[in-house]
Amino acid sequence: MFMAGMSDPDPPALDVSAVAHANPLVTTMPSAAQIAVDRAIGDLRRGGMVILRDTDNHAAVVVQAAEMATHDSLRMLMRLTGSQPTVALTRNRVAALRASAAPTTVQSIVLPMGTDADLVHQIADPTFGGEEVVDDRIRASIATLSIIPEREGGLAHGAVQLVKYARLLPAVLFARAGSVDVDRLSNWSRDLGLLLVETSHIAAFPTLRAQRLVQAASARVPLSNAENARLVAFRPLDGGEEHVAIVIGEPDKTKPVLVRLHSQCLTGDLLGSLRCDCGDQLRGAIQAIADDGAGVLVYLAQEGRDIGLINKLRAYTLQDLGVDTVDANEMLGFEADERVYAPAAEILRQLGIDSVRLLTNNPDKMQQLAAAGVNVVDRVSHVFPSNQHNASYLRTKADKTGHLF
Repeated sequence: MFMAGMSDPDPPALDVSAVAHANPLVTTMPSAAQIAVDRAIGDLRRGGMVILRDTDNHAAVVVQAAEMATHDSLRMLMRLTGSQPTVALTRNRVAALRASAAPTTVQSIVLPMGTDADLVHQIADPTFGGEEVVDDRIRASIATLSIIPEREGGLAHGAVQLVKYARLLPAVLFARAGSVDVDRLSNWSRDLGLLLVETSHIAAFPTLRAQRLVQAASARVPLSNAENARLVAFRPLDGGEEHVAIVIGEPDKTKPVLVRLHSQCLTGDLLGSLRCDCGDQLRGAIQAIADDGAGVLVYLAQEGRDIGLINKLRAYTLQDLGVDTVDANEMLGFEADERVYAPAAEILRQLGIDSVRLLTNNPDKMQQLAAAGVNVVDRVSHVFPSNQHNASYLRTKADKTGHLF
């Protein structure tokens, strides 16, 4: 039996008082919704399956991330549900495979009998196999297959959102549990050893994730461009990566504070990649804040515009074949920019900062931060010289994503 990543659906009850005593920062435990989604993310990343239920429409599906599909898991899906597996994709991914796509956010392709895992991978991943312009090879294979628009907020939509949270490609393999009484699905889930998640839990997850950040540790860390600096680490209670606030000097919180929101970029920040300007922006922001006297840089765990390192490298592969940074993300099925700044707003709130001068070239940062309740009183330009490797990238940001230079 295909068991990878499967979880016990009924964990032992947690002693809330004991946890709170062990860590005074945790005053309330995560809700059932958050725990279910947290565990589902882990199961999917390990290649396992989960069950999604839409109680409003009395329907359920068994789901696996498409990039984790195997020949065995395809057979398992059919055996568990009695239904032919389907691949759900975003509108962007469908548009890359066909000349046009329906307007719905998520669409599905019904797989023919005898489909193997390689076809699933090819549908989900334009870089699968490492060959140039892989999509051209499979367009003919799927030209005759039915593409079905999926209901917004429905099972397929929730499943795709769930694999996005898991930093996997936004494509899922699923089969409908048509022969199971949806109202009694908990027993079926327990018998199979698969986690049961409600679509309503998935929809609520982003808000819960942003709200449940705790200050876990703080230490003075002198930096080369800002000796009077302190790092404050914020732990998300969904088990995700920590965010860090770099507090430089002693910001006067009665006035707008100079702030930079910087999304993690391993290749640019740490390795000095010339494909982007992230390293320059990070070090330049620290210098600018130090020169201003005080401020905060919020370092967000949102690698690759929040598609994750592996997907960012896939996007780089597509860029090397001639597409720009926006088209590469969309060919993979993502939006041009998946980042959200509600966690940054929560971090600033916990630091006592409600009014900022924002170091940015990105109007979307200003709009999202303002929508989350932070008063953005000014935009401070943050531009650095291009090089032969990132000049096209910077032009694309200006032309397609509205960056100001």
